[in-house]
Amino acid sequence: MNVDTTYLPPVADIERLRSKALIAGVVGLAGCGIGLLVDRDHFFRAWLVAYMLFLGIALGSMALIMIQHLSGGGWGVFRRIFEASSRTLPLLAVLFIPVLLGVGSLYPWSHADHVAADAVLRHKAAYLNVPFFVVRALIYFAGWLGIAFLLNKWSRQQDEGNVAVNSRLQRLSGAGLVFYALAITFAGIDWIMSLNPHWYSTIFGFLMIGGQGLAALAFTIIISTFLFKHEPMSGLLKPHHFHDLGKLMFAFVMLWAYFNFSQYLLTFAANLVEEIPYMITRTSHGWQYLAVFLVLFHFFVPWFLLLSRNLKRTPHRLVIIAFWILFVRFADLFMMVSPEFDSSGSNLHLLTGEHASHFFFHWLDLAAPLAIGGLWLWMFFSELRQRPLLATGDPYLREALETGGGH
Repeated sequence: MNVDTTYLPPVADIERLRSKALIAGVVGLAGCGIGLLVDRDHFFRAWLVAYMLFLGIALGSMALIMIQHLSGGGWGVFRRIFEASSRTLPLLAVLFIPVLLGVGSLYPWSHADHVAADAVLRHKAAYLNVPFFVVRALIYFAGWLGIAFLLNKWSRQQDEGNVAVNSRLQRLSGAGLVFYALAITFAGIDWIMSLNPHWYSTIFGFLMIGGQGLAALAFTIIISTFLFKHEPMSGLLKPHHFHDLGKLMFAFVMLWAYFNFSQYLLTFAANLVEEIPYMITRTSHGWQYLAVFLVLFHFFVPWFLLLSRNLKRTPHRLVIIAFWILFVRFADLFMMVSPEFDSSGSNLHLLTGEHASHFFFHWLDLAAPLAIGGLWLWMFFSELRQRPLLATGDPYLREALETGGGH
């Protein structure tokens, strides 16, 4: 491989996309600002759903970086996309502030009077309380930010020829994956599962990890397809590279289905009064149509299409599946969060048992993804243009390009 890729130029269209993303983010923020004033409860719920989608892309990408460092996989040719995604975590830490401000609207356990009147909440009060909730969030973000910082710092040093960092990256990746798995498990419990403090699932952490990996892969396919249309990546990325990403996405689609079905099956097998209402809510009162939609279009249709080898090796076809995966990831997160609330945006009915939630969709469910997604993409493109498009110090890069048919 004789091509010097040390100073690969950024794609010219990145600046245009970056500007459009910022405009979209500002427009979305304006809508969210109005929503905060006129419908506070719905704002916090919609913000949480959108936030978890883009946090999932960033954290899933960071996990894929660490897996690549440990495995030496040929799909490390996409490492710059993973790294740029991971460097958006400082922005996501700031965007988590509305969730902290909305604890009173989102989580029934944050109200002392409800805790005093509910035996389950009193039993869980040592863990589910606002100060400890904030402390745990700080620990999660401190760990994620620290891991992302070191991964990107040592990756830069690796490009500069410092081979000593190779072993450091592997050691950090091993420990980092353990921290990532534990942190996202507890974050999922804190930020989503505790919306309904009477419900619990021992497999919820695996659901979070699988969903984030799937979202990160779908986003990477989208960006790689865009880069594939421009120099210099059009001469370096080959169908085999997209085939690898497609196979990984196919595996994560099946993983998502397996975890969800396991949770559903075990819940009904256990027949516990704390768990059954969670499933009944999501299979009645209009939510059953979204449940069927997810079964068909989050699993069966993508799974069937991704069986095709030709589709996985054709970027302009694979990217359609990737866009769809991101959409159904949003729908899945919406399904996790929104049935816990009623059409007024409140979820206090969970403690009184007065009525079940009926399906609803609020205009803020469009404004929040536009705001967070626009700002997140603006920072992603800002970070992507900061470094060469290939990690030239990666010891596995030659193999990755040659295996894919590069030169």
